[in-house]
Amino acid sequence: MAQFGFENDIQSILKLDMPILNAPMARWQRKASSSNTSILNGLSPGKPTNVSLSSSKTPSKTPGKSKKTPSKIGGDRFIPTRNSKQMDVANFLLTKENEPLDANTAGSTLESQKAWSVSLNGYNIEDAKILHFGGKPLNAPEGYQNNLKVLYSQGSTPASTKKTRYISSTPDRILDAPDLRNDFYLNLLDWGSHNILAVALHNSVYLWDATKGDIILLMRMEREEDYICSLSWTKDGSYLAVGTSDCKVQLWDVENQKRLRSMSSHTARVGSLSWNDHILSSGSRSGHIHHHDVRVADHHIFTLTTHTQEVCGLQWSPDGRYLASGGNDNLVCVWPRVHEGSAGNDTQFVNCWSEHQGAVKALAWCPWQSNILASGGGTSDRHIRIWNVNSGSCISSLDTQSQVSSLVFAPNYKELVSAHGYAHNNVVIWKYPSFSKVAELNGHEDRVLSVILSPDGSTIASVAGDETIRLWKSFELDPVKKKAKEKLTKSTSSGMHQSIR
Repeated sequence: MAQFGFENDIQSILKLDMPILNAPMARWQRKASSSNTSILNGLSPGKPTNVSLSSSKTPSKTPGKSKKTPSKIGGDRFIPTRNSKQMDVANFLLTKENEPLDANTAGSTLESQKAWSVSLNGYNIEDAKILHFGGKPLNAPEGYQNNLKVLYSQGSTPASTKKTRYISSTPDRILDAPDLRNDFYLNLLDWGSHNILAVALHNSVYLWDATKGDIILLMRMEREEDYICSLSWTKDGSYLAVGTSDCKVQLWDVENQKRLRSMSSHTARVGSLSWNDHILSSGSRSGHIHHHDVRVADHHIFTLTTHTQEVCGLQWSPDGRYLASGGNDNLVCVWPRVHEGSAGNDTQFVNCWSEHQGAVKALAWCPWQSNILASGGGTSDRHIRIWNVNSGSCISSLDTQSQVSSLVFAPNYKELVSAHGYAHNNVVIWKYPSFSKVAELNGHEDRVLSVILSPDGSTIASVAGDETIRLWKSFELDPVKKKAKEKLTKSTSSGMHQSIR
């Protein structure tokens, strides 16, 4: 019986007829409670009465993520970590960096600022810059053309003002020169100040007007076996000196096509000529240099006798102070100016150099440095040498790997032009004094015998053994510079005042 009483007690305990104490609220009770609260809230003053019961639904948001990031118009979602010290330093740099500094104390101020910054902050304030504002807009890239002129500064800088110069590799004009003597030691081409080019073809002299294009036969020697050896214009371009193989020097009035006089003093052919006002200097195969005063009947006033072989190069300096001579004896000599009323022989040269290992025909004075002389050696030398006449020293030397037959300075761009025979047979333009090669002018099929510069300095003429004259327009100036130079030339030009009798 006791067993059955125990089972009844167990069953009575397991029955759910009695309410469960401390149990959680039932779901339906929670919904009812929520509905009543919403209705009461809807009847509160200032609240709308039309409240949907959908608000009592289970929230769709994940618990714990209902918190939104505060949205602010124009706000930055990424805030870098900067301490207040860095912000203060950056503010100082933005407000103080563009203030002008005294030129004398600028260097020491910057050094002291750096030292103080490293000591106080532990770093250089220049490394803490956040933003940098310049006082002026950036310069435009080289070659950039901005018509609006808003993005870039249009101020000229050395990089933007430097213009590349085009030098044509083909000649501007080619002239035929039949019967031209292919002789290294002769000087058969000259360009006068009236823009007339004179060329010697065997025993005749022809004039080519570069402005009009007309060709004139000036003279022809009487004997067929004689030939022209050298030509030289006076400074004003009115008279032409002609050296011949019969040991004479003739003077011609070009405008009237009339021979003024024939001067005899040499004992061999006259291969080089050069003017200095009314003094005409002539170099001969005998090695002698004669000075002629063309104003007087007894024209031969001086003889220079240092050279032992043919004088093939002769050039007076632009200021008329010195005469440079080069010979087949490999010597370069510099002589003083002839004084008025002097006569006889003078062997007292200013300088005489023997560094060249070949014949020196190529001579050129620098127009913008009156004490600078350039000389070039023949096949066994092939060097261009620059001499300082005042000090007597060789400033520089360049091995051209080719025979140097002629030199001329181009003042428009301060360059040196050299003509070459074996083995290159070309014309080379060098930047002076660096001797960096600017251009090579190729086209001649034989050795180039001589080069000469036009009166305006824009064109060089080269004559070669292939019986052609080639004109290279390699030194044209900008229009603005050209007008300025023309005005200067007109204001300083002066003719030869003494008449030739």
